[in-house]
Amino acid sequence: MDTTFLQTLGLKDQNAGTSTGLKTMDSGQYIESYTPVNGQLIGKVSQTTPEEYEQVMAAAQAAFKTWRTTPAPVRGEIVRQYGLKLREYKDELGRLVSYEMGKSLQEGWGEVQEMIDICDFAVGLSRQLYGLTMHSERPNHRMYEQWHPLGVVGIISAFNFPVAVWSWNSMIALVCGDVTVWKASEKAPLCAVACQNILREVLKENDVPEGISSIINGDYKIGELMTNDTRMPLISATGSTRMGKIVGATVAARMGKTILELGGNNAIIVTPSADINVVLTGALFGAVGTAGQRCTTTRRLIVHDSIYNEVKEKMTKAYGQLRIGNPLDQNNHVGPLIDKDAVQNYLNALEAVQQEGGKLLVSGGVLEGEGYESGCYVKPCIVEAEHDYKTVHTETFAPILYLIKYSELEEAIAIQNEVPQGLSSAIMTNDLREAERFLSAAGSDCGIANVNIGTSGAEIGGAFGGEKETGGGRESGSDAWKAYMRRQTNTINYSTTVPLAQGIKFDLD
Repeated sequence: MDTTFLQTLGLKDQNAGTSTGLKTMDSGQYIESYTPVNGQLIGKVSQTTPEEYEQVMAAAQAAFKTWRTTPAPVRGEIVRQYGLKLREYKDELGRLVSYEMGKSLQEGWGEVQEMIDICDFAVGLSRQLYGLTMHSERPNHRMYEQWHPLGVVGIISAFNFPVAVWSWNSMIALVCGDVTVWKASEKAPLCAVACQNILREVLKENDVPEGISSIINGDYKIGELMTNDTRMPLISATGSTRMGKIVGATVAARMGKTILELGGNNAIIVTPSADINVVLTGALFGAVGTAGQRCTTTRRLIVHDSIYNEVKEKMTKAYGQLRIGNPLDQNNHVGPLIDKDAVQNYLNALEAVQQEGGKLLVSGGVLEGEGYESGCYVKPCIVEAEHDYKTVHTETFAPILYLIKYSELEEAIAIQNEVPQGLSSAIMTNDLREAERFLSAAGSDCGIANVNIGTSGAEIGGAFGGEKETGGGRESGSDAWKAYMRRQTNTINYSTTVPLAQGIKFDLD
């Protein structure tokens, strides 16, 4: 297999991972990264020690003092240049994402394109960090609000989007005047090092302060240093609901802020008026893309009983055409799960749902033989299930789709909303009333609600995030930038007296 992209990204014999932007540190203790594609060792990344963490934080704090007073459009220029560098390295970085994480090459390239898109968005944002002006009730007074940088923003990302989610946070934070410290998933650490290597070129070319963007490496213990650190006013964490509850409680205890992007158990409602071709495309990609390892993966297909058999037959046939294999081969639709623990979770869920009464329409299992040596390739499957099964209410990060029947739209919406997660949702319909009902306040309770597209594939222009056990945070577009800044209300008195608000009198003789 051609892995020259590793050398291009500066990852050949890469052992130093902790970085303060321009400098790297090597603790002598390493995280090994194995590709799920073939089980081979890709490389090693130095684990961050507590002492190195303190060096990173010192560099970040020092950089913030300069970066926060750098004009926002100038900060945007640095992000613009990073976007240009990503265009140069799109092929290589996309291949690394595919190789280290296991998603298809098309999705790997698509993830880097998301990084490029968020850079473009952030550049425009750097000239639009608007506040409001308000009329004062007091004569000769002016009121307005402005937004200031928060400080050091901690970013904890997950393996399934090893580069894009960092960029959603970091590029927005940088133009807002913050500096960032990134702990990538220990399951995909080389992607973080590659992103930092590319960014380092921009920092050197522009003489940017050391420490505006740093990376640290390790397991939950290094994450605990971040969540307990009062020098980090904001932690943005992506991962499981279990992890998010710990992070949220810890940061809240020190009065810090969080952006939490956690679990999803996303459904598509299919109504009688739906275009079946649209249903098949949206549901298939949503269910098997990234081998079911997206927080926005379609896990439940809720189908009206009048078209249930038709949808079941056509979905089953479509699954039979899927090609599973090396994700760097563009002929394949589905790559491997991230590791053997994920495979076991997949098998456990299949066993559990069958014990509850679920019926396999497309059988699952682990693939063996030539090309599947890593033991991480599984078959995407469809299970006919009842909506209230415990397994159906549990997020399994694997390509398992539950097929559920309904009779009335109100029933379908209730089924959609009854799970504890609330990230993404969709309805397939050509009936305007059904669409509007689904999007109304009495409809989907998710942070994302789509009509005639699937549950995955969010664009960076909209704020991304969910409700309930998904965490409630928002990243990426719209006004999500406000989470990375602090609001300040200002009142200026340009008169010669000091009138008080609410007509209060406080006169002295």
